[in-house]
Amino acid sequence: MKKRLLGALLLALGLCLSGVAPASAARTEAGAVLAYAAWAPNTYYATGTRVTYNGVDYECIQAHTSLTGWEPPNVPALWKALGSGGGDPAAPGVPAGLRVTGGTDTSISLSWTASSGTVTGYRVYEGTTQRAQVTGTTATIGSLGACTTHTYTVRAYNSAGESAASAAVTGTTTGCSSGGGLPKHILTGYWHNFVNPAVELKLSQVPQDYDVVAIAFGEATTTPGQVTFALDSGLSTALGGYTEAQFKADVQALRQRGQKVILSVGGEAGHVQVASSGAATAFANSVYSIMQTYGFDGVDIDLENGLNATYMAQALRDLRAKAGSGLIIMMAPQTIDMQSTGMEYFKLALSVKDILTVVNMQYYNSGAMLGCDQKVYSQGSVDFMTALACIQLENGLRPDQVGLGLPAGPGAAGGGVVSPSAVTSALNCLARRTNCGSYVPSRTYPDIRGAMTWSINWDAANNWNFSRAVKPFLATLP
Repeated sequence: MKKRLLGALLLALGLCLSGVAPASAARTEAGAVLAYAAWAPNTYYATGTRVTYNGVDYECIQAHTSLTGWEPPNVPALWKALGSGGGDPAAPGVPAGLRVTGGTDTSISLSWTASSGTVTGYRVYEGTTQRAQVTGTTATIGSLGACTTHTYTVRAYNSAGESAASAAVTGTTTGCSSGGGLPKHILTGYWHNFVNPAVELKLSQVPQDYDVVAIAFGEATTTPGQVTFALDSGLSTALGGYTEAQFKADVQALRQRGQKVILSVGGEAGHVQVASSGAATAFANSVYSIMQTYGFDGVDIDLENGLNATYMAQALRDLRAKAGSGLIIMMAPQTIDMQSTGMEYFKLALSVKDILTVVNMQYYNSGAMLGCDQKVYSQGSVDFMTALACIQLENGLRPDQVGLGLPAGPGAAGGGVVSPSAVTSALNCLARRTNCGSYVPSRTYPDIRGAMTWSINWDAANNWNFSRAVKPFLATLP
């Protein structure tokens, strides 16, 4: 600071301490503030003096004699902004708690917590476009298309100005297709095309409780992206000579009674890699060929050893172009793969959202994870399921695209095994905000799609406890 300015400031401090009266004050009429004097250079201001500068009111917080260059906005050590001229308050605080509270085929309803300070009203924005202006803390945005997704923020305002934007929230209008002719709420299970300590089953032995049966697994070939499938010889032997022809006939029998059968690609030991445009084409061509050979209704992406969202999205769109709008597309990412929208699996799900049926994240074999409230939850609890599902539900996926993937019982997983009642409690919490643990979602998701289990074979090994409890419960959801 120049010596002249420093000297003036020291002189001002001395005057303040000596108790010199303010040089200007607000004029009032019947106790109401009308206006403050305009700030001017070369004027002494005592602590507490209020002035107006460029339409904004300021209060002196350190006595001084003003100089050119010391205008109130330039010296926050000397002046505190109060708001717009005429004694109005400062701009209001940022609205909090913005959430979607409902919607129809053509509208989305929002609510939020009132802002601090004086508030004239609120403006709702989609990007930089204002969609609504209200005086309360609720708004309904109309004239929207069915099954469309929109992201909103809200700002409070008064005569002093507008607050910063709230945290964004995303909502989707109703009217979405369930995909592939499936029920609104579904139970999905994996069928083992191999032998392990669970019960070996012919496909014809799968209960009708399962709406979708995922055949585990399609395998990689030496050609990048290419998938192959054949009935496992060890399983065939264990089942007394189960043949390809019998398997194909069973696929058709399940489909005729309303169940869908899809091919799951990958698994823990799978090495299918789609990391180029050529690999994407090979994936689409080979999976479509398998679908035609066996009569499968779609594909499940269960890659646990790396995934490229860009090229897998190309592969799935190529497959959709071949198979048509009835194609079922499911995914079974691990919990770590869906912790944020920057993860490849999450990026993939969002990039094919318009053709995606459901994501059944694996809520097991993962240890503790962050929920959408940034708290840590341990696997094997209702909170783990609901707080992690919230990440997907509040970051772009529709509720009908989110399912809960759990082990069918003891032996099915190394960690995260829960009772079927815990699964139904988690679904109840998400759909109705009842039967929750310590985490309670900010809104309900009545369209939550359902549940998946690893696996149908392990369910058989545990006396069908999972499907017998979860499937009837799904029928009670909204």
